[in-house]
Amino acid sequence: MTQRVLVTGASGFVGRALTAHLVARGGCAVVATTRATPDSPVPGAQYLSTSEVPWQTALAGVDVMVHAAARVHVLNDDPVKSVAEFERVNVDLTLQLARQAAAAGVRRFVFLSSIGVNGVKTEVGTAFSENDQPQPHNPYAHSKLKAELGLRQIAEETGLEVVVIRPPLVYGPGVRANFAALMRAVQRGWPLPLGAVHNLRSMVAIDNLIDFIATCMTQPRAGNQTFLVSDGHDVSSADLVRNLAQVMGVPARLVSVPVPLLWAAGKVFGNSDVIQRVCGSLRVDISKARRLLEWTPSVSMDQGLRRAVAGMRKP
Repeated sequence: MTQRVLVTGASGFVGRALTAHLVARGGCAVVATTRATPDSPVPGAQYLSTSEVPWQTALAGVDVMVHAAARVHVLNDDPVKSVAEFERVNVDLTLQLARQAAAAGVRRFVFLSSIGVNGVKTEVGTAFSENDQPQPHNPYAHSKLKAELGLRQIAEETGLEVVVIRPPLVYGPGVRANFAALMRAVQRGWPLPLGAVHNLRSMVAIDNLIDFIATCMTQPRAGNQTFLVSDGHDVSSADLVRNLAQVMGVPARLVSVPVPLLWAAGKVFGNSDVIQRVCGSLRVDISKARRLLEWTPSVSMDQGLRRAVAGMRKP
């Protein structure tokens, strides 16, 4: 029997990759919702514009819904308006959609949250797990936590199965933002002041995240659970640069700047968040996914980096 799957945010980095994966895998009819028709839609998917089609129509006959649409960080955004928009999009609209999904008979709702719900850093020798007390550190992470809590309540009230996935940094072909900037810097041979950074950070290749989402769509034991996901391999910022340089076939130009000096510079120039990401540790424990779902990452970090480099966007 063909399963009908609805993917929100289908024109985004994760949503597009998931749509393409589900169509290629077969066995399901994919409804891809976007705010506007994408420039390069995935052949075989049914695209619906959320500004033109009522959600009741889009949800008709849907078995599983994957909610990948969200408001993410916007540079130079007004702080007050930003908080309100995070609440409106990531909390209010998510919960409205979940209630409509439950009313339409959708069986499972897979929600893409964020590791930011757990916190911004891990201490030496520790890793985040699903059992940690949430410590969201910014409006985006707070909005994701509020959405998670609201979804749990809806699940209890309606019987809708909710699966929450909290990924760390996602990378792969077509990645944007900070990871894309790092790849360009390495490719161009820019000196990077990370030679003395010996942190450990978890990341997840888009292939691994998509495979995990697909597992959570169908695995019975995933129902009403929260999962952390990663490549199962942690890397320092310095080693990440070295690995990218090796894949690109260029020298890794690392300068050993003392880490306290980097932190001080971050405070002076108002870039403490950036320094936290490149100097601090953030490790993720995926033992629950391995144990409960018998899931293992489908690609190694090396394979994921090679795919990301091969799919770099042109400046």
